[in-house]
Amino acid sequence: MEPPEMEPEEADFAGGMGGPGSEDFANGAAALAAAMVREAQALATTAAALRQAAAITPGDPSGGPLSDIRRQRVALAAAGEAAMKAALLLEAAEITGAGGHPATLAERIATAARRGGTLPGVLVAPLRAAALALGTDDGAARIAAAAIAQTMADVLGRAR
Repeated sequence: MEPPEMEPEEADFAGGMGGPGSEDFANGAAALAAAMVREAQALATTAAALRQAAAITPGDPSGGPLSDIRRQRVALAAAGEAAMKAALLLEAAEITGAGGHPATLAERIATAARRGGTLPGVLVAPLRAAALALGTDDGAARIAAAAIAQTMADVLGRAR
């Protein structure tokens, strides 16, 4: 028995068309990696601003707004955390841009985070932010990037 005759559009959907293909996933991984670099840049800028704010101006007898050592300690700790996240995001972007299975990529990123003395879960929020700030209007690549980011976020969030 032969299958019923279909319109060309129906045949496309029946054949598996309509979802992101392998090229879309490659483009999505590249777009996600580029967005992660932009997130890393924002974190690095924040770290530099916090370090600058914590610096005591020579010759200022009042010591500035962060003259209290406790305030300086908080600002410098936040600067260090932002700088570490920025460095890890750059490494994650390098890993992600090459493509591959998202869970495997996330495991490699988790290993890099552990090597840096950081819990992998700290990258979940910036990863999701990057997935929302893609620099492309390619809808299929955006869908693929969102799927990649979701899988990676799930794995990183569970990693210890």
